[in-house]
Amino acid sequence: MTEFRIGPADQIPEGGRLVVDCDGKEVGVFRVKGALHAWHNTCPHRQGPICQGRLYAQVIEPVAADGTTRLLAYDEDAQHIVCPWHGYEFDLQTGRCQGRPTQRLRPAQLREEAGIVYVRP
Repeated sequence: MTEFRIGPADQIPEGGRLVVDCDGKEVGVFRVKGALHAWHNTCPHRQGPICQGRLYAQVIEPVAADGTTRLLAYDEDAQHIVCPWHGYEFDLQTGRCQGRPTQRLRPAQLREEAGIVYVRP
């Protein structure tokens, strides 16, 4: 399997991403909590371009003792991405779908050597 040179690791800032074409296969490389993660740019729901989705902290909904909710809050420790097609939400560190634990993003192999990032789709 072919390995592709993506470029300098420092071109992907904390909370940022870089989506690249690897000979017809798109891969998104994300930096979360200092670590790089690479995912195929295909949502497992309907194959939408997941890596172009909105990035944000995980939404949590605090529930009162009476079962009501009045606001949304965010868990800054869990960075998520939302598919632009149908709104499926995935954890960028684990690839797990927030609403459907059986669905997850497909990882791409990633390595960093001498400050350069390489992926193998």
